[in-house]
Amino acid sequence: MKIYVDADACPVKEIIIEEAQSSNVSVFLVKSISHYSSTKDPEGVESIYVDTGADAADYRIMKMVSKGDLVVTQDYGLAALALSKGCVVLHHKGFQFTQQNIDGLLQNRHLSAQARKAGKKTKGPKAMSMEDRATFRELLQSFL
Repeated sequence: MKIYVDADACPVKEIIIEEAQSSNVSVFLVKSISHYSSTKDPEGVESIYVDTGADAADYRIMKMVSKGDLVVTQDYGLAALALSKGCVVLHHKGFQFTQQNIDGLLQNRHLSAQARKAGKKTKGPKAMSMEDRATFRELLQSFL
């Protein structure tokens, strides 16, 4: 198993790296080139930079993953694609994307986009809490 992270806006990268290192699992942080850093990656971690296009990181992750790999993303579209390849997919808020919940999540995303197009205001995600971080860590540990 390898871990692939949609890393541009991922608030739990440090947790992923920490847990992966203690389990001796490789981590690939897929980021836009606009987030380039010359900082050396920790052992077992590789930063992969992609163009700034909207779905460039998603395409690269899908090109790299194999059945049984773990993907961390908040992007429902990427989650659906990774599930179709047999990957385990986790959201940084500490829940797992599954074949049972992905259709509902995609539908809610679509309905929210339609509402915004029609001029309605929709709520954004709640801020990341320490409880969210702990829940994510526990979920990640259960797969490692």
